[in-house]
Amino acid sequence: MTALKIGATATRVLMVTGMAIALGGCLRDVGSSYGNAPNLKKWVDDVRARPAPPLEPLPVMQQFETFEYAAQGLRDPFSDAWSNSDSGGLRPDPNRRKETLEQYPLDSLDMVGTIGTGPGLVALVMAPDKVTYRVRPGAYLGQSDGRVTSVHEDRIELVELVPDGAGGWLERPASIALEDQ
Repeated sequence: MTALKIGATATRVLMVTGMAIALGGCLRDVGSSYGNAPNLKKWVDDVRARPAPPLEPLPVMQQFETFEYAAQGLRDPFSDAWSNSDSGGLRPDPNRRKETLEQYPLDSLDMVGTIGTGPGLVALVMAPDKVTYRVRPGAYLGQSDGRVTSVHEDRIELVELVPDGAGGWLERPASIALEDQ
């Protein structure tokens, strides 16, 4: 058993010695390739001495023609004067005090349950701040003036006011369904 240990140690010593010799030969080859350093230095100096390529000229700036909007008799496109909101149509009430749940987008509100029965049914809505609020018909939710029209055991139905793109407002039905837990 001792002879086996000595044999293994001798094998390791021979392997380490062989690797050291091979590594020494590699380093000698690398060192000889640096013997051409004066040629490399001359080449770098030649490249640096060449003139730099010319730069591309800057693009010519176009002169823009000014235009004066002089349509005194026409309607102002930025004015509300021609919208259907002045003709008694739908529009949000600017004097109405905003409710707490109107600061959150409708899709961030979760219906988590109801309290009561029949016409006295009250929905429980959890806001992103993890506070649960009681919601009855007539309350406002979401950021589009959404007014609750009815509360059911499995959903809250509401109507939102959204711009129609022509200066007026449209009613859009929406709902929040009871979360499956």
